[in-house]
Amino acid sequence: MMRYALPALLLASILPAHAQSPAADVPLIERGKIFGNPTKTAAKLSPDGKWLTWIAPRDGLLNLWVAPANKLADARPLTDEKTRPIRSSFWSPDSQSVLFIQDKGGDENFLLYGVNVVSGKQTNYTPFEKTRAQVLQISNKVKDRILVGVNNRDPRWHDVYSLDLASGKLTLVLKNEGYAGYLADDQLRLRIAEKARDDGGTSYFRITDGKIDSTPLTEVGLDDSQTTNAWGFTADGKTLYWTDARNRNTAALIAQDVATGKTTVVAEDARADIGGALPDKRTGRLLAYSVDYLKPEYVALSNDLKADLDYLKKHTKGQFFITSRTDADDKWLVAVDPVTAPASTWLYERKGKKLTQLYVSRPELEGAPLVAMHPQEIKARDGLTLVSYLTLPKAADPQGTGKAARPVPMVLLVHGGPWARDGYGYNSYHQWLANRGYAVLSVNYRGSTGFGKKFISAGDLQWGRKMHDDLIDAVAWAVQQGVTTPDKVAIMGGSYGGYATLAGLTFTPTTFACGVDIVGPSNLFTLLQTIPPYWEAGKQQFYKRMGDPTTEDGKALLKERSPLNFAANIQRPLLIGQGANDPRVNVRESEQIVAAMAAKNIPVTYVEFPDEGHGFARPVNNIAFNAVTENFLAKCLNGRAEPIGNALKASTAQVKHGAEFAPGLADAIK
Repeated sequence: MMRYALPALLLASILPAHAQSPAADVPLIERGKIFGNPTKTAAKLSPDGKWLTWIAPRDGLLNLWVAPANKLADARPLTDEKTRPIRSSFWSPDSQSVLFIQDKGGDENFLLYGVNVVSGKQTNYTPFEKTRAQVLQISNKVKDRILVGVNNRDPRWHDVYSLDLASGKLTLVLKNEGYAGYLADDQLRLRIAEKARDDGGTSYFRITDGKIDSTPLTEVGLDDSQTTNAWGFTADGKTLYWTDARNRNTAALIAQDVATGKTTVVAEDARADIGGALPDKRTGRLLAYSVDYLKPEYVALSNDLKADLDYLKKHTKGQFFITSRTDADDKWLVAVDPVTAPASTWLYERKGKKLTQLYVSRPELEGAPLVAMHPQEIKARDGLTLVSYLTLPKAADPQGTGKAARPVPMVLLVHGGPWARDGYGYNSYHQWLANRGYAVLSVNYRGSTGFGKKFISAGDLQWGRKMHDDLIDAVAWAVQQGVTTPDKVAIMGGSYGGYATLAGLTFTPTTFACGVDIVGPSNLFTLLQTIPPYWEAGKQQFYKRMGDPTTEDGKALLKERSPLNFAANIQRPLLIGQGANDPRVNVRESEQIVAAMAAKNIPVTYVEFPDEGHGFARPVNNIAFNAVTENFLAKCLNGRAEPIGNALKASTAQVKHGAEFAPGLADAIK
């Protein structure tokens, strides 16, 4: 379904001899082992079960590979990308091709490609310029085509096309005249249209024989807009599943009889929203659902599936996730995340309950000194519970109990969005920073998703205020718990996390020892002026939840919440990383705060990547920025760092300002 939800905006010196690293007795894990290419990742079974694909390096760049499912030794590359890594893929329903989307330099104008697994022929299914293609619906019943959305007619709206996979022919199904999204049934018939309302809510309309009703089937207000959503139909088209938070706080799983309109609660959890579900491959009826409060978990709705889930829980070490299933549902791919060891992928054969390991994604991390992550419930000053995640370095918690034996420097790592969340599991940034000697704390501040609509709405119009107070309260908790000391806390994050970093250094200028801002907005007014045109459907939600730039009160609020206007307050070191092609947070967001600081002779280091967008997709670029970051943090927090070395020279990094303020950076770019 092409559903509109608010997009996440986002994520050279060793210590001097006199500095005592809090992790001195723990081996240093090389940056490249954490942030370099995985050996294998993102495996998928073909619907017919005959093939297995995954993503792995080819000549140093992530590409698609394929092998017969019963003979992995015959693996061969399917693609030959030379500049941009492929990061995800999916199978065509007929098992003939593997499909993927790819943009140019991070501009997020994703086009849809397919590669035939037998012939190797690659097809660009959406060969248009300045276009963002979307996959709208893939059916278990209709094998030769899928529904896609293409915004080449009007960049704001995606017209619906039927894509014939064999010929590549696109046939217009519905011209989009202002609808946020559509939902089709298993016969690929459009059944529901979704339209944004002026109040930030959503109206849902029936579609009958290609005609959209004039009267809404149902309507959702702003408070429910992030938690209520039409999910999908059963194969017979008689039942429509929803996640629905109306008349409750957390999103429940609801089954609606299409003919009568009667609704039945399938599942609900007072702690958190229902987050996902496993449908029966033949009937579309739900067999299990997932919920994620402190940790993710599956809950079975049928006895057969319960036996499988119980078996997997017993025979895997860590969290497990079902990532791919055949049409016959006889074979699953299961990803296992032990947190303190690299993730692995397994083949599970349901008939004999047989579990076979296929690969470890990062075998170079086997035996590395990885540390545990500990879920925490932290109380904000007004009583809200903030689900958070704490990782402690071995020096502070040798037994992995989650209780600090002594305080160490800490990095507050803030997630992007803000309409997203942090979760439990292996986290490359937590492991890297903990290995450098820091405690790491990630906080689901108000506005984060997954914890019910009240928690989301508590963040409305609170950028830089109560959302930021939550971060400050979490730091106070960490100090009170003996995790860290008030003078040794850095703030770091991407997208909204980058904004939170700038807010921290401007609105609370002495709270943090330093900050690292990755693709963060500095001026909320200009941020809203430059959002991509295809976010048109969500604009009113942005205005209602951030501040309305079309009103005087809204302009005033956005002005007072924009760190750019308070750049003169900055007293602590700041490092900024930015992709030049970022369509979400325009490069000007970083450029203008760097210019404001430079004008007042306030030290700031700015690194820009000309071939990146909203974050750094190319590992060499990510490694380069993290090389600068860990040396910057080592000076600020007295942690330790791997020297920058040649990391920047292997990347496209351009140090636009302040190389002299980051240790080792000036020498690294000579």
